[in-house]
Amino acid sequence: MNNYISVGKILNFHGVRGEAKVGYSRNQQEFMKSLKNVFILKDGVYMPFTVKSIKFNNKFAIIKFTGIDSVNEIIEYKNCLIFVDETTVRENLDEDEFLIDELVGMKVLCEGKQVGIVIGVSNNGVNDLLSVKSNTQKVSLVPFVKAIVLDVNIKNKEVVVDNIQGLIE
Repeated sequence: MNNYISVGKILNFHGVRGEAKVGYSRNQQEFMKSLKNVFILKDGVYMPFTVKSIKFNNKFAIIKFTGIDSVNEIIEYKNCLIFVDETTVRENLDEDEFLIDELVGMKVLCEGKQVGIVIGVSNNGVNDLLSVKSNTQKVSLVPFVKAIVLDVNIKNKEVVVDNIQGLIE
């Protein structure tokens, strides 16, 4: 069974030749440039597509898919998510890199003690935020920055943080 990872969302068409205006995470432009084979999730089905070309315009990627040549063809995929096979992503990761989605479910440690668990990851436009449910069941947003997140151990499923001034209660 394939595992897929979302890399963007078709927001609309662009121009008249079937190009898609795609929203994507800001820090993923280099990865987006390398895309060749993707899957578009439509009606619960992962449909394979080949990326013919990709360019960047302001905050969006403009992607041309092989075989889609008109507005009428691409508009069918408006608001659909674009995925890649997890293997494709892992091949592009450095040894010390990981996928943001892997953080969900990890224990959050501070000074050697578990203070919570990561229940989600979001982005506020500046940096990623970990949603951490504390041992007291309160949810805190923890900025994913080096000053606060000291270490991520994928193997042990642990995130080590500096709990600055009771950030996690």
